[in-house]
Amino acid sequence: MYLLNGESKHSIEFSDRGFQYGDGLFETIEIKNGSPLFLKQHLQRLLNGCQRLLIPLPDAELLRKEAYQLSKDSDHAILKLIITRGSGGRGYRQPNKIHPTRLLSLHPFPNYSENYNQQGISVRFCNHLLGLNPFLAGIKHMNRLEQILARAEWNSSEIQEGLMMDINRHVIEGTMSNLFVVKENILYTPLIEKCGVEGILRGILIGIANQNKIKVIKNNLSKEDVLTADELFITNSIIGIWPIKQLERQQFKIGLLTTKLQRLFSEIKQQEIKNAY
Repeated sequence: MYLLNGESKHSIEFSDRGFQYGDGLFETIEIKNGSPLFLKQHLQRLLNGCQRLLIPLPDAELLRKEAYQLSKDSDHAILKLIITRGSGGRGYRQPNKIHPTRLLSLHPFPNYSENYNQQGISVRFCNHLLGLNPFLAGIKHMNRLEQILARAEWNSSEIQEGLMMDINRHVIEGTMSNLFVVKENILYTPLIEKCGVEGILRGILIGIANQNKIKVIKNNLSKEDVLTADELFITNSIIGIWPIKQLERQQFKIGLLTTKLQRLFSEIKQQEIKNAY
């Protein structure tokens, strides 16, 4: 199911700058019982990204209504929301009059194993490095070639995620996730100042930690910092929290802080489902 600028269309103009240049942003949102979860946070990040890219701000209430319109009959699904700069001429110069394109599409929820959440996942380091661009850091823009190339490095079903470093060899994120490191009951997460995506769940978890007096430090993390952690886990708004049980050849326990945060987030998510719309 699709909504293209409010209509049930399946085709987009070939001149659209999202197609031509990746000139846009996107959000991937979990649908539960007909409601898009954490929609407020997703729309806020989308609007922040539009401001950063100088794309005219879409009407947040219109996006909200269309998100519910497309999701209302779905028990459990994925809603993808894309905003592009719209159609323009050949070349990088923006058109004088910008008419953004908005595309909402509904997709089946991934068939992830429950074991990932309960027993942990196996992860590797990626060889492909993230370039630095502070202006684009944090937002979820449509240019994701770095993640695509990193994800192409493995095909084994035994590996569920790859961790990416920047060109300074700081560990930044997973190909589809944010990373958290636990050392001596302190929660560390990489800085998202020069590259990387600032995930919705990353922000929610930092808020949960602050409310529960769990110390959080955002800092540059080396490969050694990660490999010597007491606990590791990754997050995104679709998978929730996946503990890491193995990174390369290093084994990790699913520790008390990870399971506590899983429980606290589960409570907030259930409240979100209850209160949605």
